[in-house]
Amino acid sequence: MKHILITGGAGFIGSNFINYFLRKYPQYFLINLDLLTYAGDLANLKDIESYANYAFIEGNICDEGLVKDIFARYNIEAVIHFAAESHVDNSIATPSKFVQTNVNGTFNLLHNAYLSWFNAPHCPKSGKENAVFHHISTDEVYGSLGESGYFTESTPYAPNSPYSASKAGSDMLVRAYFHTYGLKTLMTNCSNNYGPKQHDEKLIPTIIRNALQGKSIPIYGDGKNVRDWLFVKDHCRGIDVVFHSCYFGESFNIGGGNEKSNIELAQMICKVLDEKYPKETSYKEQITFVQDRAGHDRRYAIDFSKIHKFLDWKPSESLESGIAQTIDWYIHKYRG
Repeated sequence: MKHILITGGAGFIGSNFINYFLRKYPQYFLINLDLLTYAGDLANLKDIESYANYAFIEGNICDEGLVKDIFARYNIEAVIHFAAESHVDNSIATPSKFVQTNVNGTFNLLHNAYLSWFNAPHCPKSGKENAVFHHISTDEVYGSLGESGYFTESTPYAPNSPYSASKAGSDMLVRAYFHTYGLKTLMTNCSNNYGPKQHDEKLIPTIIRNALQGKSIPIYGDGKNVRDWLFVKDHCRGIDVVFHSCYFGESFNIGGGNEKSNIELAQMICKVLDEKYPKETSYKEQITFVQDRAGHDRRYAIDFSKIHKFLDWKPSESLESGIAQTIDWYIHKYRG
């Protein structure tokens, strides 16, 4: 049975991935390492916590001794690395946490993988020739786009926030461990994820929660910042196909093909809520513009033609169907 270390598996994307991956591949044993900070919640994993091929370890990816012990104790043969500090606003307030987790934590995982799997650079140990390190990253490393164009895998990195800079740093370490040490690495850079299990502080849960509670729905600046929205289960399928590929040392962009400005997205969600839970006035009237975020990137949009061409992946959910599923999940969460 292949033993795979999943980091950050109690978070939004990680927990959706474990729920998907564990059911699809019963021949894998998944070890979930998560520190359970504000964004991690074991309730996200209650449906699979009793599976015989699953283990949870509460701990920090920066803990050298712990990570070394996990590699040895479980004979880890692959890593899928989700764990990260990821909220841009928090990175502006406390950037040191983002550097520590996203840069130093990724380094600790990479170096322990190298020590566990290799005798020397480009000389893997017997039985570890096919060990793989898959790093999950973001489109924010590319910076900001104008009104046209798309991020491709060859777009130069130009991060603008402490969060995206720390992720760019971790991406560069992954690249270095492939070229310098021969580690079989894979990297995926995704657009904005949405769907069930996302932390309450994020944009879409905030819109839904505040709308239902009769509170103001805060939208930064003029609301015209554009993001490409990717349903989290589509993202999980994309990670799956890249992880099982042999394109080592390469990166793949995973996007939803759903560009919306923040104000358009808020109005779309409010329209669905108006139909599902009508009240005297539209939920749209609760939308309130607030002071813009410092260094707020104007537009992100991903060209995912590479993963479609090489691995036949494309998103299956439209924004409309994905938002409908997401709203239903949060209504159940907030209203029971």
